[in-house]
Amino acid sequence: MESMNSMADVKTFLSKKRIAIAGVSRSGNKFGNMAAKELKKKGYEIYPVNPEADEIQGEKCYRSIAAIETAPEGALIITPPGRTAEAVKDALDAGVKDIWIQQGAESEQAAELAGQSGGRVISGECVLMFAEPTAFYHKIHRWIWRALGKLPS
Repeated sequence: MESMNSMADVKTFLSKKRIAIAGVSRSGNKFGNMAAKELKKKGYEIYPVNPEADEIQGEKCYRSIAAIETAPEGALIITPPGRTAEAVKDALDAGVKDIWIQQGAESEQAAELAGQSGGRVISGECVLMFAEPTAFYHKIHRWIWRALGKLPS
């Protein structure tokens, strides 16, 4: 099965340096937290978003993407699928046109909403497989996806 995402879209998204991350957990133990930490290490300016927190692990957290003072250039959505459409709508309402719906967060409603935005949407990919420098296990994941024909072209 070939990916519907393009490598050009992946590279364009990753060229953005101010990224809102919807789905950062208060517990600090979810993938959203790991992605935020990894992207920050890679030089991204990250804006954690959780509607129920003002701070997570010492980082200022925003209740919505629209509440971020400096508009982010992209939004990474790492929410449970049932909340993804709401997070996509939040990003669009905030004027964010580049949206990455993390692998595992996809929903049909979110895809339809994002697709109608006229912006750039990546869905069903793991952002950490592509954000350089890539950890060894993410390189293996990328290699497997390439072998299966699932990697964006």
